[in-house]
Amino acid sequence: MTDSYDLALGRILRISIAVGIAGALITGITFGPKIGAGFLVGAALSLVNLHWLSTLVSAIGGSGKPPLRGSAAIAVLRYGIIGAVIYAIVKILKITPAALLAGLLVSVAAVTIEALYELIYART
Repeated sequence: MTDSYDLALGRILRISIAVGIAGALITGITFGPKIGAGFLVGAALSLVNLHWLSTLVSAIGGSGKPPLRGSAAIAVLRYGIIGAVIYAIVKILKITPAALLAGLLVSVAAVTIEALYELIYART
């Protein structure tokens, strides 16, 4: 079970990176480099959040690593940090929130693609 989880997580990471880069390029070409950069920043935040979530799942699932003390507080704090980064980027760089939001959905797209991959190619 752990091997299939690790393989799926690796595929999700690679898919997230590919979708993030492709989305940033397409968005940059279509709407301009500033919007493309906003998408790329959103995709990077999405990857950071994916890493944090996979670490939390591993800690809960008993991977051998002890969970951090106060992990509930850290979980709440990380969304505050992401929100502060998004606010700063929108206010300082004047990037539209829609570009950042689209980039933040990169991990959702990657998980959906992985689910479809598992449905089509899963061996029983």
